[in-house]
Amino acid sequence: MAHYRHRKFNTRDTYPEQNLDNDLCQAVVTKGGTTIFLRGQCPQDLDTAVNLPSHDPVEQTHKVMQNIRQLVEECGGRMEHVTKLVVYLTDVRHREAVYRTMGEYIKGVFPVCTGLTVVALARPDWLVEIDATAVIPDDAAQGAA
Repeated sequence: MAHYRHRKFNTRDTYPEQNLDNDLCQAVVTKGGTTIFLRGQCPQDLDTAVNLPSHDPVEQTHKVMQNIRQLVEECGGRMEHVTKLVVYLTDVRHREAVYRTMGEYIKGVFPVCTGLTVVALARPDWLVEIDATAVIPDDAAQGAA
């Protein structure tokens, strides 16, 4: 069974006061498959743990989403297999920029998503952290390690 995305919506309709265009849903139903749980991804290089040298929330979000895409693909999946995202922001004023940027990576995917504003993240320079869950359907598994 492919993922069933229950009650799809776009944030431009639910948050008309914000300039957003994210494809989300209220629930994702999967059956079988291989589940990938990613730790929260931050704006740093996956191999060296070096921080992205930017304090721009858009640039940080691009790096975070690139890390998510890279890890999902390394595990044998694709972005369309992402079922849930949890977004942690240190400043709610960055929400619109972060969600717009994140939306570029999940267009047409419709994951469920929760957003939180937190006091701080593990490193003071980080403005955003996103964790993800993905489920690779049995018929799409590519021999993930």
